[in-house]
Amino acid sequence: MGVFSSIITIFKSDIETSDSNPDKELKTRYYKSAQDKVFQAVLDLFSSSDYRVISESRERGEITVEKSGFPGYFIVVTAINVAPFESAVDFKISADKKIPGSYAKMRQKITSYYQVLDSRLKRA
Repeated sequence: MGVFSSIITIFKSDIETSDSNPDKELKTRYYKSAQDKVFQAVLDLFSSSDYRVISESRERGEITVEKSGFPGYFIVVTAINVAPFESAVDFKISADKKIPGSYAKMRQKITSYYQVLDSRLKRA
């Protein structure tokens, strides 16, 4: 990553996981489990008072969450079935304010969410 890219990343106010993300820690995670179990494990991530689940759709595999505090975050999680007893989980986090260093904090949030899921579910 060049210097210019590094500077731009410092000021980014959103982050997203995907299969094609060059950052290994921000790649889609796959779990050997039914979608319902994975969906519930993701919901459990947001059970503390810092989070408010805005909406959840088991049919679409989507959970929308708001995290209070400074900075606040808007989080969208997808937990979808990709094969029998295999599910994929992706995160998208947007900060409510552009603050230098937000990207690093949001990246850390995603890696911590994945660590919890990895401890509760079997990776595919």
